[in-house]
Amino acid sequence: MSFVFATHNKSKAVEVERLINNKIDILTLGDLNISQDIPETSATIEGNALQKARFVFEKYSYNCFADDTGLEVEALKGAPGVYSARYAGEQKNDNDNIAKLLNELKGQNNRKARFKTVIALIINWKEYLFEGIIRGEITEERQGIRGFGYDSVFKPEGSLCTFAEMTIEEKNKISHRAIAINKLAEFLKSY
Repeated sequence: MSFVFATHNKSKAVEVERLINNKIDILTLGDLNISQDIPETSATIEGNALQKARFVFEKYSYNCFADDTGLEVEALKGAPGVYSARYAGEQKNDNDNIAKLLNELKGQNNRKARFKTVIALIINWKEYLFEGIIRGEITEERQGIRGFGYDSVFKPEGSLCTFAEMTIEEKNKISHRAIAINKLAEFLKSY
């Protein structure tokens, strides 16, 4: 069974392919030569995931899934949340986003945060949602060079290192995306 993963993010696609472990065939938007940016205008993570999946399903008629992830920081009342990718502006620059986050948390003792991923699956016109959450804290400075997004400043609960200090295999054992993808994979086994 083949599915389109509605993403242009190659790092994210590699993570998902490793998590799915060849259980299904995954095509990305790049594989289909779709370069169009998919709108993300919902006020929720769930809404954005559904919006992206619906866009691909309705426009190209492929069974597909899409994800949306947000970093929710307690001291910032859940920000950046749904705006995580464009926290520092529409250019969606990871370095700018991290710099803004660290600046806003300067002097804050409460650095609790969580990553939340929601995957929306559309298969034969039916929609399903799968959620993954991991709790942790924001470090005071960047640590590590692996990963993407906020990985260099997010330290999961019970870990001595950030996601960016972990190998992809270590991260994939505990990450928010891994939790959601594993739920998706379990669902697809019985489909």
